[in-house]
Amino acid sequence: MENKEQLIFGIRPLIEAIKAGKEIDKILIKKGLGGELFRELSELIHQQAIPFQYVPMEKLNRITTKNHQGVVSYMSMLEYQEIEKLIPMLYEAGTDPFIMVLDRLTDVRNFGSIARSAECAGVNAIIISENGSARINADAMKTSAGALNIIPVCRVKNINQCIRFLKESGITIVAATEKASENYWDISLKGPLAIVMGSEEDGISEQILKLADSLAKIPVNGKIESLNVSNAAAVLLFESVRQRRLD
Repeated sequence: MENKEQLIFGIRPLIEAIKAGKEIDKILIKKGLGGELFRELSELIHQQAIPFQYVPMEKLNRITTKNHQGVVSYMSMLEYQEIEKLIPMLYEAGTDPFIMVLDRLTDVRNFGSIARSAECAGVNAIIISENGSARINADAMKTSAGALNIIPVCRVKNINQCIRFLKESGITIVAATEKASENYWDISLKGPLAIVMGSEEDGISEQILKLADSLAKIPVNGKIESLNVSNAAAVLLFESVRQRRLD
């Protein structure tokens, strides 16, 4: 059961929270829910573009035993930034954007660990998708060792479109994948750069691999075929740090 401090349950309390400008991470709604009050909530959800999902009543009952009225929402533990505003600000400040993109990464501890490495490496922002990504909960915050209170996190509706925006903004896209033919140290990781890491199970989607400017692999010599994604992210991040210091 989730930490109840992260939850808002009930239709009216959630309506008031949204109107008050509270940052909502995700809303779970009982399938088939209706009524005038729910219609008001539904309009607010769509107006504010808040991620939501219809779920069976049993799932809501497992999350809380309180009278949730068919609606449970997770409060965000941080304020998300807009990548479309952040990139121009970095260029105006004379900074080459250094971005980490996480494609469907779902493990909260991996997310927190990557955030910690990214902050130490000087990454300017982490990009995640609204759907299919790890929730930024207490475990993620703890594993990040405070990094998630420092590094901007940008949540986008469509990772593919976001990557196209990054490319149009002059940022090189390097995707980490075992399918690559080049080792990571043979690829330039300098200048405006976005490193893409994929999900623990499926890696990076084929669409993103096609959009990437370069594919980078980390060769392994042991019997285990690949590194944990947080370890792999650290390898690429600090190779970029090394290359930048050679200039």
